[in-house]
Amino acid sequence: MSMQADPCAKPSLMHPDEAIIKLLEQVRPLDESEMVQLPHALGRVLAEDLASSIDLPPFDNSAMDGYAFRFEDLTQGNRFTLIGQSFAGHPFEGEAGANTCVRIMTGAPVPPGYDTVQMQEKVEVDGDNIVIEAPKALGANVRRRGEEVKMGGKVLCAGTQIGAAEMGVLATIGASQVRVTRQVKVAFFSTGDELRPVGSELAPGQIYDSNRYSIQGLLSRANVEWIDLGVIEDDPEAIRAAFRNASANADMVITSGGVSVGDADFTKQILDEEGEITFWKLAIKPGKPFAFGRIGDAVFCGLPGNPVSSMVTFYKLVWPLLNKMQGLPQVKPLLLRAKLKGNLRKFPGRVEYQRGVLSQNAQGETEVSVTGGQGSGMLTSMSLANCFIILAQEQGDTPDGSLVTVEPFNSVLAL
Repeated sequence: MSMQADPCAKPSLMHPDEAIIKLLEQVRPLDESEMVQLPHALGRVLAEDLASSIDLPPFDNSAMDGYAFRFEDLTQGNRFTLIGQSFAGHPFEGEAGANTCVRIMTGAPVPPGYDTVQMQEKVEVDGDNIVIEAPKALGANVRRRGEEVKMGGKVLCAGTQIGAAEMGVLATIGASQVRVTRQVKVAFFSTGDELRPVGSELAPGQIYDSNRYSIQGLLSRANVEWIDLGVIEDDPEAIRAAFRNASANADMVITSGGVSVGDADFTKQILDEEGEITFWKLAIKPGKPFAFGRIGDAVFCGLPGNPVSSMVTFYKLVWPLLNKMQGLPQVKPLLLRAKLKGNLRKFPGRVEYQRGVLSQNAQGETEVSVTGGQGSGMLTSMSLANCFIILAQEQGDTPDGSLVTVEPFNSVLAL
């Protein structure tokens, strides 16, 4: 194993786990909420506990296609007379009598007086005579009124992010609108005379502005309201105006580039003049330079300029902050162990998030391989990956076949 140190690592570098603890201490959940109609609630965060206005289920109903009957009648034999049917939306309206039964469909109301359902596969049908075979027990295959939730019972808690299942729960209890936390507003822009918009011609020394589109995609998956301020020219007053505009209209301001030691632009100068910013050096690769603080009433996050570094630091540092600001609980990432396919090069000194492809081989073993070149400017390494291979700070080269820690991409990075 190579023990040569990472040339970019220094003892003063902060471990990313320590950094996120410090960052989270400096933001608070938004205290503003709003009512939204149910179709617009997907992805939003509940601002209050939600109780059911009805019993769930609202009536006794059948869990099977079959026949509803009175269990006590089995003491007199197992032959019943069919007197009607109960379908979903069309309940049986007659009266339950001794030794009678009704045909019933899944989800249909169990008629008053009946207490048990026998699945249709375990009966014999002879015209209107139904023979019940080997019944399970009293109440079999009946979903009782209120067995899931009683009226007034809590169904969803404040801080719950509304997904597809929660949308269904809300509809089930008849909630046409819900109170949710106001969306976090995030303004972002790029700076640099070398940046050109996509679709234009590149002159020598120019590059396309890719980071802004990556950040836009990440913010869209984070369920926030984003404000794209475009590319700002390398002019002090233009940058100053952009920061003032962003901080006046957003809860968070994000930039990429201009926060490393060697940056020769005006971003750091304007940040020092307009806000309270701390420039951090993190023991993370790709990454390391990061800026955090406030501009006016807005939180500021300055990401590295290299495309992969920008995405990794957003994922590890900015996304947890946005979750807290939305009122979401912090969730520890899912970490797995997988067998490494191929050799990995690494200098001790920084935590590395190499981009990997997690899969399962024919023997059912979990394996992971890198996506190719791992340079911080190689965005294809992100687009081909479905996980990070996490290599510890003091870890060195890792040989083929080793067990390594992997973190599958969450909803922000996964499709």
